[in-house]
Amino acid sequence: MAAIELEKLEKEKSKDAAEKKGVELDAKAEFSKLTNTKSGGVYMPPARLRAMQAAASKDKASAEYQRLSWDALRKSITGIVNRVNVANIKHIVPELFQEDLIRGRGLFARSVMKAQASSLPFTPVFAALVAIINTKLPQVGELVLTRLISQFRRAFKRNDKIVCHSTTTFIAHLVNQGVAHEIIALQILVLLLERPTDDSIEIAVGFMREAGAFLAENSPKANATVFERFRAVLNEGTISHRVQYMIEVLMQVRKDKYKDNPIVPEGLDLVEEDDQITHQIQLEEELQVQEGLNIFKFDPNYLENEERYKAIKAEILGEESDDEGSGSEESSDEVEEEEAVEEKAGIEDRTETNLINLRRVIYLTIMNALNYEEAVHKLLKVQVKEGQEIELCNMIIECCSQERSYSTFYGLIGERFCKLNRVWNECFEQAFANYYTTIHRYETNRLRNIARFFGHLLATDSVSWAVLECIKLTEEDTTSSSRIFIKIMMQEVTESMGLKTIVERFKDEEVRMACRGMFPMDNPKDTRFSINYFTSIGLGAVTEEMREHLKVCVF
Repeated sequence: MAAIELEKLEKEKSKDAAEKKGVELDAKAEFSKLTNTKSGGVYMPPARLRAMQAAASKDKASAEYQRLSWDALRKSITGIVNRVNVANIKHIVPELFQEDLIRGRGLFARSVMKAQASSLPFTPVFAALVAIINTKLPQVGELVLTRLISQFRRAFKRNDKIVCHSTTTFIAHLVNQGVAHEIIALQILVLLLERPTDDSIEIAVGFMREAGAFLAENSPKANATVFERFRAVLNEGTISHRVQYMIEVLMQVRKDKYKDNPIVPEGLDLVEEDDQITHQIQLEEELQVQEGLNIFKFDPNYLENEERYKAIKAEILGEESDDEGSGSEESSDEVEEEEAVEEKAGIEDRTETNLINLRRVIYLTIMNALNYEEAVHKLLKVQVKEGQEIELCNMIIECCSQERSYSTFYGLIGERFCKLNRVWNECFEQAFANYYTTIHRYETNRLRNIARFFGHLLATDSVSWAVLECIKLTEEDTTSSSRIFIKIMMQEVTESMGLKTIVERFKDEEVRMACRGMFPMDNPKDTRFSINYFTSIGLGAVTEEMREHLKVCVF
């Protein structure tokens, strides 16, 4: 009987072991299947996911483990890049070197370019970060510069002004930091000034404001030639008055010796000139963008490469530890002193850092929303201080203006905010007056989007029609830009409400009093101008009262 019992126990043990092995194999197979599918397809309970990850991570050379480490590397690099600023860059750099930047150089290049494009004021910080990494890992700095030049070439061919502007700004600061040679800056300027248009001159002016101080110091002859070309473009008069004014401002900035645009801003001069490695990449040469570095690939020598990077990391951080030791003590003392001073007397931040961060948060929230309801819901959670509500309204309008064509997504966001609270309603009414008075500063596409945005708000009664009282429709009080703005706005309102409804609305006593400037009757010349204007944009029906008034004046 004892022998039979022992046999039973042995069978049960072997069965349990086989079941455990089967479960382990199933976990590995299921995790392998999960990692090879697109994200967002299957929900996995956290406990089960952790168990599957543990099963997969036992073999560090396996494809599943490598994919896990790749995803962790991508998230870590993106998170670190998004946190960097002037105050913490010295602490962020060692943290970044802890990650495998040789394996993840494509991820780093993509993250830093994306972060810079979404927050242009932080470009000097990102350039300083790339400059520091370039001294230790020059292949990373070269890849970032190569991708920026390639992106600029594509954007220039597609006439994508926004991408051209962000890319040239980044390249200018890399030139300032010594990562890129000044020859690339001069080649970009030659390309932009060769066949001048409003957009190319505007980008060139922005580029010179950022890199002008460096070129004046290191290439004075080439710098003088560039400004002679600017002067020639100004004298030709083929560009708009707005861009001509920008060139004149640039001339004044040069005369002031770029006092507001130093080569390297204070707090970001972190690399010795002798330590920097400068890359001489030409604008027209064949570029190796290496897009394959952005995606996961199985590495058969993964463990060897990891050990090699650990040795490089130890060498880099070992060299830096002595230099940074004293610096970290000094910085900690400075932080404590600053906190003590802030406690004693509330220091007001006049650098507008908080305002820039607020605008950045608003922009990213709008861009990441799937629909207008989600955008409004998330924007309401953003902590906006009292008196800064107008900034949120301005950012919504600015985001709308940056689109290639008008999107009702922004109009619906504005409408929802106006109907939620009287505060937002008043802010959008104030924004209308501000944008109307400065509309001549905007290019045609941005002007069109802003006009259609406010047309949507008027058509849905989100803002009061009393906002139109700032419009004085006379030849002297309007510009070509303001007339185009009124035309597009009124056409948007007509499409939504219909001509008959608009005529009735303008006959309303309150609206009529507010719109006296649009329908002037005190001067026959202005009356004729208003009649002709509304007739030309297809709204002749609203001018009947002015026509009757003109007949009485004539007879």
